[in-house]
Amino acid sequence: MGKDVIIACDFANAAEVFGFLDLFTERRPFVKIGLELFCAEGPEIVRGIKRRGHKIFLDLKLHDIPNTVKKAMAVLSGLDVDICNVHAGGTVNMMRAALEGLTRPDGTRPLLIAVTQLTSTDQQTMENDLLINAPMEEVVIHYACNAKIAGLDGVVCSPLECGKVHAACGAGFITVTPGIRFAENNKGDQKRIMTPSAAREVGSDYIVVGRPITASDNPVAAYKRCCNEFIERKDD
Repeated sequence: MGKDVIIACDFANAAEVFGFLDLFTERRPFVKIGLELFCAEGPEIVRGIKRRGHKIFLDLKLHDIPNTVKKAMAVLSGLDVDICNVHAGGTVNMMRAALEGLTRPDGTRPLLIAVTQLTSTDQQTMENDLLINAPMEEVVIHYACNAKIAGLDGVVCSPLECGKVHAACGAGFITVTPGIRFAENNKGDQKRIMTPSAAREVGSDYIVVGRPITASDNPVAAYKRCCNEFIERKDD
């Protein structure tokens, strides 16, 4: 499994996302489709981006009763995405149901990962809003272990926790890490963040990068910089 940079295509509509992807003429980046774009355009946006040759992380973070998630995943399995996800807080039974629903009759399926704690959540917010008083790192590792028990392929976690996740769940358990910023970037609403090169050093498998690329004056150059720092480690 190779490392990769996933661009968070958090755009409002198909015209915006296709206009952005048109900038990439040499390389088809791995992209993330989130709630905003999926709600605006529906499954056809997935099909349209896939036809262009991009790998897709469908980031819908399903969290419901097991039977509902199982049925929703059965629908999503037909979209030919590469990664999709659920909330680990939905319990082991829900994650098992998601995996069952996502698996096609021929046994194939996309990778399935679980969100541990969002990178916009810090210790104080977790304690005050969610009434979870254990240390953040302990909560993330516990959720990751539950995801592994359920048979999932990995988790979404902060890069600050991915080393501990690998230690607890094995090197082959995937860590997908948002909260990536260049050293000079504003943090925005992210609280647990890291640079691409630092994420590489701590063992992230995939980094998800949004505004540092999509809001850049030169998105292609920003993407190449991410790849150089995270994957290739060479001057452009």
